[in-house]
Amino acid sequence: MSSLKDFITPNRTALLLIDMQQDFAALDGGLGKDGADMTAPQAAVRQASLLADAARRAGVTCVFVRLITRPEDESEFLKAWKQRRNSDGPPLCREGTPGAKFVGPQPQGGELVFSKKRYNAFIGTGLDAALRGEGIDTLVVAGLTTECCIDSSVREAFERDYHVFLVTDATACYEPDLHQAALKALGLNCALLTATDAVLSAWKQ
Repeated sequence: MSSLKDFITPNRTALLLIDMQQDFAALDGGLGKDGADMTAPQAAVRQASLLADAARRAGVTCVFVRLITRPEDESEFLKAWKQRRNSDGPPLCREGTPGAKFVGPQPQGGELVFSKKRYNAFIGTGLDAALRGEGIDTLVVAGLTTECCIDSSVREAFERDYHVFLVTDATACYEPDLHQAALKALGLNCALLTATDAVLSAWKQ
């Protein structure tokens, strides 16, 4: 029977790190200032840093995806959506602001960085073409937040025929029950769930 090590070999695998940015994970970021509990996101960022270090040692491609918002990208639809939800707070991850900066693992020279406008890491970013160009068909996914951008991106990866391994303790959101519900749904439908220690063991030289 094949093991995790057989499935996430360096020649076919990328570590996909999603939205680990100050506004989402730092105490002084946008959501932290707004009162969100940063305990789980910060723990996930620490685990993701271990994954990035292990990936680099093993020769696994690290790919970073971030949310970047700009006033000109805020469509009338988005404005109406926020108004209907009574969510007119300050924008998150605004281009050029500290809130958009990465926290935890940082891109190193030559590593791919993609910027997205909404939840899905694949839409309008060129991510799929870049991965295919590297011969990658398997993704180990970490980042924020489980029920939102992780969910959207993992489902899209599955629809595009990627083998997806979702690292449960290197992903997080701000409500533990929501995190667990999202993991359960993704594990049922489109991802294989694993843990940081298992991935580190698989990538150990």
